[in-house]
Amino acid sequence: MNLTRPSKPPVRFADAEEINPFQLLLDLRDHAVVWTAESGRVATLTELALSAAVVSWWTRWQPSMSHAALRAGANLTDIAEATGLDASDVVRRWRRWADVQTRLDIGGRPPVDSAEVQAIERRMGSGVVR
Repeated sequence: MNLTRPSKPPVRFADAEEINPFQLLLDLRDHAVVWTAESGRVATLTELALSAAVVSWWTRWQPSMSHAALRAGANLTDIAEATGLDASDVVRRWRRWADVQTRLDIGGRPPVDSAEVQAIERRMGSGVVR
């Protein structure tokens, strides 16, 4: 991931994806403020590239934030409303993320405790995530 701004606006997803995610959000906002229907090919492709990279980043980041919300006491309805997803989609994405996180080995242990994941799964299995 590149922490500096590219010298010219990206017009390809691969280039936009290299931008720091938080800078990407700022760049998209700045671009959207000046973009018009008459902005032309490069400006339109830049809008597409920046937007696609934001969506890609957010899709990968969202399950970890859902996990943080669950740990902080949010329930499944809260998370579904915050994300605009169906509760079943929240669960599916979180479970896929949690499965990977509990199998990773970083310094001899997983980044997410499997007991914590199991406790959250039990709460979800009972239909109540508190």
